[in-house]
Amino acid sequence: MPDNIGTSFLEKNTGTWNNRLIIGQPMVGLVRAEWVQGRYGQIYPTNWSHIEFQHGMSTYIPLRYQIADAENIIAKQVVEHDFEWLLFIEHDNVLPPGTFVKINQYMIKADVPIVGALYFTKSEPPEPMVYRKFGNGYFADFKLGDKVWVKGLPFGCTLIHGSIIKALWKESPEYLTPAGVTRRIFYQPDETISDGNGNSLMYGGTTDLRFCKDVIDKKIFEKAGWKKYQKMKFPFLIDTEIFVKHIDQSGVQWPTELPQEFLDGKKTFRACLK
Repeated sequence: MPDNIGTSFLEKNTGTWNNRLIIGQPMVGLVRAEWVQGRYGQIYPTNWSHIEFQHGMSTYIPLRYQIADAENIIAKQVVEHDFEWLLFIEHDNVLPPGTFVKINQYMIKADVPIVGALYFTKSEPPEPMVYRKFGNGYFADFKLGDKVWVKGLPFGCTLIHGSIIKALWKESPEYLTPAGVTRRIFYQPDETISDGNGNSLMYGGTTDLRFCKDVIDKKIFEKAGWKKYQKMKFPFLIDTEIFVKHIDQSGVQWPTELPQEFLDGKKTFRACLK
């Protein structure tokens, strides 16, 4: 029954009303005001439902978890609530205006299963987090505004089709977190392996690049119905028009400066560094 509010009535939908997009935001619990402005000051595309101050998409924020655990808890939400898309936004990535408008275009076309934004390391000189080979440094032969196909991308602002998460979920082992049982789709590579000659080798990395490697090696594109991408040498897309700033807790946004030629799109980033 609707609630009677004076002479008006409020009709509540108590069922599932929106499963198009879930925004997953793993965070340590402290974010800069610039991040808040970038995240909640976005222009919303037409027909993105919203209710007054409550944003009309599902937002899920695991707090005070290890990164891999937080990502796996988010993945469980994607599977259990049958979300079509997952958008990862990390707590130190400031979204530029119009990010959701561009993301919405990718969701409407639905022809690219994984799309990431461009951002740089918190370092001098800046390094673009754009990877075409695992373990071989960054790829820099692009201009700002290009769409760059890669073999590995970070999760600072990354859109993933739900079918990819669901395909990985089916073959990932269960494990227990403080939030309950989930599956280990994402994990922080931190292993000691033997080379067969009595030598121990340390293996480390990040959850995002390990995810990219698993998607390729486990043929997840094919299993999820994206066979075209399984055959591609560089199956992940970075849209450099979505230029995200990497912010630290002191408020410094990285890169602090880029060559003007690169910003003007006149040269590749690699050429600008010479």
